[in-house]
Amino acid sequence: WLFPPNPDTLGGSSWLLQTSAGDLLIDCPPDSEETERFLRQRARQSSGWIVLLGREGHGHCRRVREHVGWPVLVQEQEAHLLPDVDGVFPFGVEHRIQRGLELLWTPGPSPGSAVLHARGGVAGPLDGLFCGRLLVPVGPGRLAPVPSPRGFHWPRHQRSVARLCRWLPSGSPEWIATGAGLGALRGEALVPGGTQLLAPLADDILRQSFGPGM
Repeated sequence: WLFPPNPDTLGGSSWLLQTSAGDLLIDCPPDSEETERFLRQRARQSSGWIVLLGREGHGHCRRVREHVGWPVLVQEQEAHLLPDVDGVFPFGVEHRIQRGLELLWTPGPSPGSAVLHARGGVAGPLDGLFCGRLLVPVGPGRLAPVPSPRGFHWPRHQRSVARLCRWLPSGSPEWIATGAGLGALRGEALVPGGTQLLAPLADDILRQSFGPGM
């Protein structure tokens, strides 16, 4: 499920992923009565986790946690931003939630930015990447790393994209879901062709780092 844009996270996108081991709420959706009803219904049907992929996705995390009662996964660099939230579990460089659900720390958009790869295992036939704000829409079917005044460290941001490409299995992902606003995608939600999208980004970053002929 894709929630409406969240004004509390600069119009960002939040997702709910259903797996055979429970639900994953990826970043926090808008704080509305409609969202609360939906989340409480999901919580009655399934266990789950709240997975935060960067500080821009925290939103009203405490209220969301009260609605669903699920624990919160957040990268350890940003756990201190949730002092009034119970049930917070920090993770480090990599973390496996369940077989088929893997997190990778990708600093740059913020100190504790991360991505979630869903492939096989409890994710079943899915092969997708939830990239948080590491990649943002720049046109229909196009995502790219973009420097932002609110960004943490642009060179680390670029290196995180290159590292992500090395970390992902060959030929994966089939699609990418971003946590940024989706306006530039012109009505699309998931961006297909994840592998073909990521490979040239990594090549560009390597060329910028080492120059031609290196």
